Amino acid sequence: MSNILYTDFCVEALETALTRYGAPEIFNTDQGTQFTATAFTDALKAYTIQISMDGKGRLMDHVFVERLWRTVKYEDIYLRAYATPAELRAGLDRYFAFYNIRRGHATLARQTPDEVYSGTLSSPRRLPYPAEESA
Repeated sequence: MSNILYTDFCVEALETALTRYGAPEIFNTDQGTQFTATAFTDALKAYTIQISMDGKGRLMDHVFVERLWRTVKYEDIYLRAYATPAELRAGLDRYFAFYNIRRGHATLARQTPDEVYSGTLSSPRRLPYPAEESA
């Protein structure tokens, strides 16, 4: 997590994601300088990932990500008012575990993203949101 999107940070985050989850066929970003930098595009090319960048003024290309962050802000960040970056990081870890593993989504027929992604629809893994455990 960073409050400034420098290229080095983005390359490090990319490398971490690729190590943890493997390489996708296509990687889509906007045309921010951190994503058009040679260091970032070379990292994608090293994994033979096809690079896809949104055209200028293509605001609708980000509608799903923008909607996700609106949800995160209104359901967690604004309610908890984290005092430090470390608290925010821990809070986001908790929230995304809840969002992906426990929270059913209307557009997924009340299934969790984890259930859909993992194909474990017959055996859901609904874990408690960590904040609920201590409350």
